[in-house]
Amino acid sequence: MTEDGRAQGLSDLPSIGPAVVTIGVFDGVHVGHRALLEATRVTAAQLGARSVALVFDPHPDELLRHGTQVSRLAPLAVNLARIQAAGIDHAIPVRFDESLRWLTADAFLAGLSPAIGLRGLAMGRGSAFGRDRRGTVERVQQLGADQGFSVTVVDPVQVDGEVASSTRVRGAIAAAELDVALRLGVAPYLEGTVVPGDRRGREMGFPTANLRFAYTPAMPPLGIYAGRVTHADPQVGPAHPSLVSIGTRPTFHAGGAVLVEVHLLDFDGDLYGSELGVELVARLRDEQRFDDASALVQQMRRDESQGRDVLGVG
Repeated sequence: MTEDGRAQGLSDLPSIGPAVVTIGVFDGVHVGHRALLEATRVTAAQLGARSVALVFDPHPDELLRHGTQVSRLAPLAVNLARIQAAGIDHAIPVRFDESLRWLTADAFLAGLSPAIGLRGLAMGRGSAFGRDRRGTVERVQQLGADQGFSVTVVDPVQVDGEVASSTRVRGAIAAAELDVALRLGVAPYLEGTVVPGDRRGREMGFPTANLRFAYTPAMPPLGIYAGRVTHADPQVGPAHPSLVSIGTRPTFHAGGAVLVEVHLLDFDGDLYGSELGVELVARLRDEQRFDDASALVQQMRRDESQGRDVLGVG
């Protein structure tokens, strides 16, 4: 069962009992993460224990490197759901704050008790945790031998000759290499609340849902994309084909803010206040400035035709 989605301290962990644990940020839950999660699940099954992923939030780099803001491949709740979908019994967000920052690896693992009876720990080869990253695989193996828990070491997963990582996925998205992100197991994803806009799209025959984000999403370059939108409303459907504009609307504004606008194909409804998840499938073109609204509308019709072909929509 996924926990309530709010990051908590070690002292607030739910009572789980004997468990095999893995630790990390798990942003995006890419193929490397899934290998680690699978090792956790398998080891837990072998030991008759529960499988647990402790998910740091906010991203540790935002505390360790003052002023850093890490763009995220998905909001926390989505990452927790993906971890659960990988077969993990408990995906628990752990608040990464000053008190946690200074804990040694020994103290961190000791802090799991009594809520979690540590029977095993799954780690990526080369990973480390705890103060000054001294909780290396070698150190944790020593602790396991002394305290009676197993340590499962998982080799990095390579895709196209390079190690899969959240940083690499972010780089692929920033370069508009959506196919690389997909091979790494992460479809570029944005999730936001629909807020009122200036209704200019509706006036041109292409009504859009303007999204506001409660987190900092990993954004691709400005442009027009084909995508699929998810929404709880069955009228929208589990994956509704859409066109997505990420840009400043240069035809109407000079130096405007970057907006994410979604046009749901063959849909007419009120989405204000809704939470939409947008999975980007393909990049159609760069953002362009047109001489007038008429020229823009003609291009938008071409975008729609191309988007329908890409998404397989008649």
